[in-house]
Amino acid sequence: MSSENQEMGESVSLADDPLHESREVHEYFGDSYPRVLAFAELLADQGVLRGLIGPRELSRLWERHILNSAAVVPFLREGTIVDVGSGAGLPGLVVAAMLPERRVVLVEPMERRTTWLFEAAERCGIDNVTVVRGRAEEVRDVVEADVVTARAVASIDKLVKWSAPLLADGGEMALLKGRSAPDEVERAKYVLRKFGLVGSVHAAPTIEGLEPTTVVRLAPAS
Repeated sequence: MSSENQEMGESVSLADDPLHESREVHEYFGDSYPRVLAFAELLADQGVLRGLIGPRELSRLWERHILNSAAVVPFLREGTIVDVGSGAGLPGLVVAAMLPERRVVLVEPMERRTTWLFEAAERCGIDNVTVVRGRAEEVRDVVEADVVTARAVASIDKLVKWSAPLLADGGEMALLKGRSAPDEVERAKYVLRKFGLVGSVHAAPTIEGLEPTTVVRLAPAS
């Protein structure tokens, strides 16, 4: 569907996404594709109604949300993954669908969103997740992470203050960010130093023809 039709108020669906059910997407996700597809279709069906995504997101759901979330997977070290501010399940449920052998903890403070996360995981056959209601700074007594991830939650300095206490010894953070990532890392340098972390910015490609996602890796200083 053209942007002109969208502006005229015609309904938009996942079928309008040129990547939906494409060979490239199927090949990228491999064995995890059925679970990821189930989640994408459920998010498209329920996401607007539940206030998780905007209506115009449906025609670019794969590029903007699903593949964008998947881009963080190569940067996730071994062990328990904790997704802070999981919201719609981005990237947490995508990551869990792609890494069924890993334990993934979804931390989310809003009750209606934790309800969604429980339902989505169950309906999409993503059975390696634990949902914890609360803010990162409130759950440090019950959650420990080998790697923390987050997407569209807060600036790096705030995320580090809230989430670094969740990290096990040697733990890292892998954050999905935008083009301003280098500036964010620079602004967070004092907070990073306080928690003994060093930041690096990486291009994270997915499928050919799409702009790479930006991932910020925060690792223990050597």
